[in-house]
Amino acid sequence: MVKNDKWIKKMSLEHKMIEPFEAGQVREGRISYGTSSYGYDMRLSNEFMVMKKNTGALDPKQSQEELFESVTVKHYIEIAPNSIILGKTIEYFKIPRDIITIAFGKSTYARCGIFVNVTPFEPEWEGFVTLSIANTTSLPVKVYANEGIAQVLFLGASDVCEVSYADRKGKYQAQKTITSAKI
Repeated sequence: MVKNDKWIKKMSLEHKMIEPFEAGQVREGRISYGTSSYGYDMRLSNEFMVMKKNTGALDPKQSQEELFESVTVKHYIEIAPNSIILGKTIEYFKIPRDIITIAFGKSTYARCGIFVNVTPFEPEWEGFVTLSIANTTSLPVKVYANEGIAQVLFLGASDVCEVSYADRKGKYQAQKTITSAKI
């Protein structure tokens, strides 16, 4: 069952599921963020990892850290044509054991050729979300810090999972910084 805005507010305020938490939907002059009808629109921080020029091949089985450089921006970052950057959310998430989430990129960005990876947050995962943000166009595209980037839907299970992400000691558990691929 998909969880509604009332449940999201309760869990965030009483159990610190999302911090910082925006109880309403913020829109005026911004790409929206905050609570929506059945989800939460998370914000993009001002910290990014941008691929260095002429770095060679990306390999998910090898450390990617040396292929990226850290960048902090004030308002926005331009993503080069046909490239990706890594970003992180402003919000820190703590997912309950009987919930799984799915994050989808916002349609405002999709209409500009920006795609955010679809990703689940497993039961008992916690951390800042690292997002891969791809520009699929032949033009640079601006992505705005401190504004909405993706919507998270919360799906309730009829039973609690047998083994959670925390139980498995998942490799991305409690990440505080942008984290590239690990094996």
